[in-house]
Amino acid sequence: MKIFRILKSFLLLEFAKAHWLTLKYFFKPKVTLNYPYEKGRLSPRFRGEHALRRYPNGEERCIACKLCEAICPAQAITIEAEERADGSRRTTRYDIDMTKCIYCGFCEEACPVDAIVEGPNFEYSTETREELMYDKEKLMANGDRWESEIAKRLADDAPYR
Repeated sequence: MKIFRILKSFLLLEFAKAHWLTLKYFFKPKVTLNYPYEKGRLSPRFRGEHALRRYPNGEERCIACKLCEAICPAQAITIEAEERADGSRRTTRYDIDMTKCIYCGFCEEACPVDAIVEGPNFEYSTETREELMYDKEKLMANGDRWESEIAKRLADDAPYR
């Protein structure tokens, strides 16, 4: 056993094994992405930046049921509503404090009309905390911007819901 250990040290077998391993992976295709220019695939269940969606006719989906506000464990959502002339309820104020949000997805699961969703955007860093206080206009703009990706994600995830 002692002779084997001496031969192993003398012949530098660990060194040769390490170089063999390096050469083995050197010629394989690379798995690293050049991040700002290449982006990896996102899961359909990824929960990113929040968005409020519209119906295809342009009307907002939110019916002011306040289920998302009630279920939010971080109490990050604030909703105020009023009744419209036709008897339906719509939100006048829909705010999300993104500094409180824990991205649990309960708001999205609780919504009966898929109005509030967590979209595919994960690049929304800011310089101040005030920029992370999302109001209804910003949430609607996010929904308009990401609608095609959100609809595709919801369709991909539908069989598992």
